Amino acid sequence: MKIGVYICHCGINIADHVDVEAVRDFAKDHPQVVIARDYTYMCSDPGQDLIMRDIEMERLDRIVVAACSPTMHERTFRNVISKSGLNPYFLEIANIREHCSWVHHDRTRATEKAKDLVSAAIAKAQLLEPLQAQEKSVTPSSLVIGGGIAGMQAAFDIAASGFRVVLVEKTPVLGGHVARLNRTFPYLEEAEQLIGPRIEAVLNHARIEVMPFSEVEKIDGSVGEFSAEIRRRPHYVDGEKCDRCGECLKSCPVDVIDDSNYRRNARKAVYFPSTDGPNEILLIDTEACLHFKDQSCDRCQRTCPQGAIDFTQEGRLEQVQVGTIIVATGHDIFDATKKTELGYGKYQQVITAAEFERLTASWGRTKETPRIGDTVPKAIAFVHCVGSRDKQVGNEYCSRVCCTYTAKQALWVRENIPDSEVMVFYIDVRTFGKGYEELYERAQKRGVIYKKGVPSEIFRGGDKVVLRGEDALLGQPYEKAFDLVVLATGLIPSQGAQSLKNLMKLSLSPDGFFMEVHPKLRPLDTAVDGIFLAGTCQGPKDIADTLAQAHGAASRATTTLFQGKVAIDPVIAAIDEGICSGCGICEEVCEYAALTLDPYRRLMTINTALCKGCGACNSACPAGAISLKHFKPEQIIAQVYALCMGE
Repeated sequence: MKIGVYICHCGINIADHVDVEAVRDFAKDHPQVVIARDYTYMCSDPGQDLIMRDIEMERLDRIVVAACSPTMHERTFRNVISKSGLNPYFLEIANIREHCSWVHHDRTRATEKAKDLVSAAIAKAQLLEPLQAQEKSVTPSSLVIGGGIAGMQAAFDIAASGFRVVLVEKTPVLGGHVARLNRTFPYLEEAEQLIGPRIEAVLNHARIEVMPFSEVEKIDGSVGEFSAEIRRRPHYVDGEKCDRCGECLKSCPVDVIDDSNYRRNARKAVYFPSTDGPNEILLIDTEACLHFKDQSCDRCQRTCPQGAIDFTQEGRLEQVQVGTIIVATGHDIFDATKKTELGYGKYQQVITAAEFERLTASWGRTKETPRIGDTVPKAIAFVHCVGSRDKQVGNEYCSRVCCTYTAKQALWVRENIPDSEVMVFYIDVRTFGKGYEELYERAQKRGVIYKKGVPSEIFRGGDKVVLRGEDALLGQPYEKAFDLVVLATGLIPSQGAQSLKNLMKLSLSPDGFFMEVHPKLRPLDTAVDGIFLAGTCQGPKDIADTLAQAHGAASRATTTLFQGKVAIDPVIAAIDEGICSGCGICEEVCEYAALTLDPYRRLMTINTALCKGCGACNSACPAGAISLKHFKPEQIIAQVYALCMGE
């Protein structure tokens, strides 16, 4: 066997703390090493050419590169030796940067450790086996979960690239939270002008199948060949017969608080979730409808002139095959009742920013100036960070949009109620985006007063509510009465994030949002190949960042679809069927659902496309039936032995 060893200086990153020439000379003395070199940057084109030339001239069998982390350049060096005709897995990396030069200041001891690491790499290299990446075909379609602005944009981009898209939305209508806004910041455009055309474009696109009022119940498979089961819930209204005359609404005796409109108005048990043209869908709320409670009412059915009401309508389960998946399930809004000291739910003068949006909307069902009873409020307070940056409620993160949307809403008040007094109570003002600081300054110039120090308590004072707290700049307590208080509630993970995480074997951050693989290098990818993130399901962000992420996720998804095939990394687990007892312990510890029990043979099987080669099953198997390719026990033991001999 002929091994070539290559020591990288990495500029001064390694060479400043490790004597690379001494490490090179040490490697030369190994009986299996026929050539050892050092070079300033092994990853550079000249460095790569050096390795390829030596493989050809010296007919090398194995390559050891002592350089930086395999995460950085293992793929680079595998490509190099592959071009020279060697199996790309005949490479071993000795990490003498992160594991040596960066963590030691004693040059002599660091050099000795580098020699040990190189010795261990040589020992393993002698036992490396050829591995071959497999390929499988990709189903040329994509599933997008979530019909908000991120999901719609991602679906539209994929469809525009020529691929079929299935867009699943759990509510009856598309649009998400953006559809309920009045105006968007920083330029105060009407939200309808932003969301309306997107809804219509998605609904009318020939390659997009929209499934509203539906939920994903099961997902199997792996990148390129996912299989999803989608539950389509019944509307109890025949959409083909219904002409939207509204007679059923007139006859319905039930009034229900409308959660979809942030509880600002009532609706009937049979209702239109939206009144926005093609997005208009009539349905019956089974939790409120008397017919579904005790069959005591069928007025809507009797009064419908078209006979469109159908209480026997059933949901159906549909299965779709897709190559990639985008998760765009959005966010929920913090429940302000958890901050009991702020009086939300107790005083009608205390509302949330979302409710204020609906009150000020220039379109939709509540087209009114904010009122308390019949009185237009003249003194209005806005309170920042309700449910954000708050350890007491478990949300230590900043929601990123609250400061700016508060400036937008405060400015709206000053422009529409000129004689009003508007005061914003804040911890810090974080208007971070393009044009956002200008919006904040514009609000101040129009008379919005900013006071540092959020109230510790809100209580009733006559027909007003009183804010009590401390001015953090003056160091003085304050008590001030207002006609209306608007709470800037933060963004929290969507209610279904946990169940979807379990369904798809994804990871959640400590905050409860979906976790990306790497915040900078792979900000849109999940730990499951072929599944990508878009929008606020990954973390709080504004509309601009949400759309940018949606475009990016669509691009990542279509990259896989365009390739037509995906390569499967061969560094995965392998099962010795002669030892396996089918106990199932490995299945329990696998985070990627890659292991399943074959019920007929009573043996565990591995889905090679799902396995990530993490080794959890390897260490958990009580019989020692599972090994990890490229990290077999004999290879690891050889490294340990080499390290011990170095001592």
